[in-house]
Amino acid sequence: MAKNEELKTNGVFPVGDKNDAYAKYFIGQSYLNGMVSPEDNIDFGVGNVTFEPGCRNDWHIHHDGFQILLVTGGEGWYQEWGKPAQLLKQGDVVVIKEGIKHWHGATKDSWFSHVAITKGTSEWLEHVTDEEYNKL
Repeated sequence: MAKNEELKTNGVFPVGDKNDAYAKYFIGQSYLNGMVSPEDNIDFGVGNVTFEPGCRNDWHIHHDGFQILLVTGGEGWYQEWGKPAQLLKQGDVVVIKEGIKHWHGATKDSWFSHVAITKGTSEWLEHVTDEEYNKL
């Protein structure tokens, strides 16, 4: 059994559905629970993203905005291009400014969940390779 498996049924926020809309930008399975709707009339997104062990998103950049990650459970990674990866745990906050190339996802042996607050558009880039990921 993977660490923090209770996140799939008993996290701070509901896990949501399989993240099929963004699956091509992830290696492994993620889940997305959109927490605001278009009727809320705000210009940013808020979503609970849950990653199965080993799941991570591709390198990407946010334009015309930012992203804030509020870690709600499990263990994960955040890495900016050219810098060492940071281990993330519940209670950590990451502020990602416009134009910073980065990725985030679960550790190999733990579920991981964060609330992502995102303004602007995302430019999706190359995969985080198994070679890069396995060095962590």
